[in-house]
Amino acid sequence: MIRITLKCGVSFLVQRAIPEETVETVRRHSDIVEVIGESVQLQKKGNHRYSGLCPFHEENTPSFSVSQDRQLYYCFGCGAAGNVFTFMMEMGQVPFQEAVRTLAEKANVSVEIPEAAFSAPQKNHSLKEGCQLAARFYHHLLMHTEQGREAYNYAQDGRNVSDEALRHFQIGFAPSEREVLSLLLKKRAFDLSEMEQADLVQRTEDGRGPYDRFNYRLIFPIWDIGGQPIAFGGRALDEASSAKYLNSRETPIFKKNEVLYAYHLARPAIRKRKFVVLFEGYMDVVSAWMAGVDNGVATLGTALTSKQAQLIGRLSEQVTICYDGDSPGEKAAIQNAETLEANGCRVNIAPMPANQDPDDYIREHGAGAFRENMIEGALSVLSFKMNAYKKEKNVQRAGDRKDYIEWVLEALAQVSSPVEREFYLKQLSEEFSISLEALKQEQYRMYQRVRGKSTASYDRRERDGNGGSIASQQHLLPAFHNAERALLQMMMEDETWAEKVEQEIGGNFNVDEYAAIAAHLFAYYGEGNRAGSAGFLDHLEDDELSSIVAEIAMQPGGEMNPEAFADYIHQVKIYSSWVEIEQKEHAQKEALQKNDAETATALGQEIIALHKKLGRKAVRPRYLRAHLQ
Repeated sequence: MIRITLKCGVSFLVQRAIPEETVETVRRHSDIVEVIGESVQLQKKGNHRYSGLCPFHEENTPSFSVSQDRQLYYCFGCGAAGNVFTFMMEMGQVPFQEAVRTLAEKANVSVEIPEAAFSAPQKNHSLKEGCQLAARFYHHLLMHTEQGREAYNYAQDGRNVSDEALRHFQIGFAPSEREVLSLLLKKRAFDLSEMEQADLVQRTEDGRGPYDRFNYRLIFPIWDIGGQPIAFGGRALDEASSAKYLNSRETPIFKKNEVLYAYHLARPAIRKRKFVVLFEGYMDVVSAWMAGVDNGVATLGTALTSKQAQLIGRLSEQVTICYDGDSPGEKAAIQNAETLEANGCRVNIAPMPANQDPDDYIREHGAGAFRENMIEGALSVLSFKMNAYKKEKNVQRAGDRKDYIEWVLEALAQVSSPVEREFYLKQLSEEFSISLEALKQEQYRMYQRVRGKSTASYDRRERDGNGGSIASQQHLLPAFHNAERALLQMMMEDETWAEKVEQEIGGNFNVDEYAAIAAHLFAYYGEGNRAGSAGFLDHLEDDELSSIVAEIAMQPGGEMNPEAFADYIHQVKIYSSWVEIEQKEHAQKEALQKNDAETATALGQEIIALHKKLGRKAVRPRYLRAHLQ
């Protein structure tokens, strides 16, 4: 039995129902760079090292590091750490067995996993299973039953949704009868009170029911980033319905501001095309997919959050927003563009005609025109803002014209690229017959004012960022610290070095956490486990130690040799002598203050003896444990 601890601090015991050799086989066949690369945009930083924006906390500068040779990840910003199994568990919020099963399927490794393998409550797991069953059931009703014929005809004839799209997006049908899904869930032994928490069923105010949450609607499954159904959206078949679109309420497994529609489906195309298209709703994504734009995701009609922007940024920094052409759509596009830019994305906005949405445009102008004019012809955010602001003004009037020009000049003050500023200034000059030099002078005045305000805060952000590189952080540590970390790193990767350390110093590391890690390592090898930091992490029960282990394993390290080993051991051993010297010096100072010459002299002789033992070349560490006590 082992304890799995997630980044959030929640831990649960897992019975090792999966044989250890099977887990190791799955680990060996799983490349952590490929697995994490499905969710995080990684940049190669060395032979075996990759980096990207951390998926577990908000950041603009990459501090998330992935080691291909050690098969580990570590975030130097928030401390998230682990191996390929813990990443799957944290990202998908799934238990260990499900993480192993998913990775085994990716690697084509056969794994037998008993269902009753957990000792912790599995409420969320049951909610997900209920959603999976509902998604399959709704899709079956639409595609294979007479009951779903009307909805099928509506999808094809009324919305032009092809069979291929219906299957790709697993679109389904909820019949008008309100107890169809409820009865199926009950028959399959699901707890209906839990299914209420998943918003699959509901009761009336007087307690009657349960009844199905959705009825007489086209059903669009909403998935988590791993592709598991966690909620649903329903499009009314009755045009007179008071609610044209109806989404699941938030549940323990569905937070609408943390997911994007079709994220997992669009992921391969986004990597191929190197940009994301952001839509407002699921029908826009479906229509665009049929038009050849297969890299689209949607916000389900809500304002984009930083969490969603980070999800997008993991896959690509380039985003094209394609929203409705009405005033609310334009305002939402601008607002979401600013959120994306604040999270490090480069954004364009499709110039959708007034009162048209993407589906309307595709129907009227065709797929080719949509790709060429809306996606490839998307405007910069500033150009889009200028067009939107101009609509609110009558630039034929002197007052409105002056307001518009001043607004553009002030907006250009936020633009760092001189080339881009020059481009827009020429546009203004030609459009309104104003001297380019006059515009430049006024714009430069605004630019200096705005940039002057931002420079100090920018410099401060740079200083207070991630604290520099790994190498610089390591360099700042005292010698014995670096020595103990180097020893632990090699001990994790090679049992032979662990045996040598045990012979030389046992568990007598000076840093308490390092001593604890060494003790766990000795026990780990004593149980017959093979070397490797990724495997060792599975056997640690302390999440703080797990984070330290991953950080140490990920630090740059040279090849260990007998000379380096001897030096590291020496650094560890002499530190205790320096601590003793520090303590005796402190005691000698107190004795002198009390005029106790005899005690002070005796302590001085002991200090001299310790210095002789250390040797002339010994250098006092920058700080000692005694200073901290």
